[in-house]
Amino acid sequence: MDIPTLVKITSRAWSLDILALMHAGTPGRQASLLPASGAGRTALAQSLSHLVDIRLLERNPGHGHPLRPEYRLTPEGAEAAKIAYRIKGVVSDSSGCNLLRRVWTIPVLVVSQKPRHFTDIKTELDSITDRALSQSLKQLRAQRWLQRTVDTENLPIRPLYQATGTGAQIGMAAKTARI
Repeated sequence: MDIPTLVKITSRAWSLDILALMHAGTPGRQASLLPASGAGRTALAQSLSHLVDIRLLERNPGHGHPLRPEYRLTPEGAEAAKIAYRIKGVVSDSSGCNLLRRVWTIPVLVVSQKPRHFTDIKTELDSITDRALSQSLKQLRAQRWLQRTVDTENLPIRPLYQATGTGAQIGMAAKTARI
């Protein structure tokens, strides 16, 4: 999956969860997605609307009530849902699931498959701010999904970041398929 698409999907907290649940067979209605995801009603509605806006979901014509529509995956959405399902399958603990709902977690892990300097990561994720990248790196290191080493071979001495363990698995799951 390309980086701009990942950023679009993860810009709403529950979008990745919705896609994974729908891939797993959960019907595309609020009544079934609410308890399965654990999201609040408003946050879920916003995420569903966002997924429709980026054309990964569409209203299922002829099904559902006008105030409680039913959704289905578009062809692009079906591909994204497979990837979301694989990513969610890698993470089992609740703190990891919470971290996956953050906008920059998955894009940072994708570009950090090999050792990268801060500026290299920022260049690949051109719309990320320095502060957002710094916070993401700290959170990923705290979760042990990202390793920080110091490059003493070159001057000036700078840290290198690389996805490890679960972080590397998430990055590979997101990177392997293209939408």
